Amino acid sequence: MNETIRVPINSDKDIVAARQKGRTLALSLGFSETDSTLIATAISELARNIVTYAKKGEVKIRAERQPSRQGIQVVAKDSGAGISNIKLALQDGFSTSGSLGLGLPGVKRLVDEFEITSGNGRGTVVTIRKWKI
Repeated sequence: MNETIRVPINSDKDIVAARQKGRTLALSLGFSETDSTLIATAISELARNIVTYAKKGEVKIRAERQPSRQGIQVVAKDSGAGISNIKLALQDGFSTSGSLGLGLPGVKRLVDEFEITSGNGRGTVVTIRKWKI
């Protein structure tokens, strides 16, 4: 029953679909309305980054179960140009697109676990987890 929901990300409508699927899964796992919205917001930000910087990619969402806790895992992956300086990209206010630069640092604040791997020409993979309290 640990099914992975895959959402190809190619356009704004895909961002909305990924957000909705993440929120629906979170609610079905017993997350509060507030936490479900935080998860949906994090998914939306990650999917928006895919559309903005890589044009296409994929978001995978699944329930995460451990003996002592239950949560949700989201993996956002693209094959874009990659992030040359991850440390800089995780600073509040940093943006290469002219936006407010709230994306990755904001996502990191919304979740319990945040991992990112990226490199020039290798694309980017962001894995996040939110645990149910």
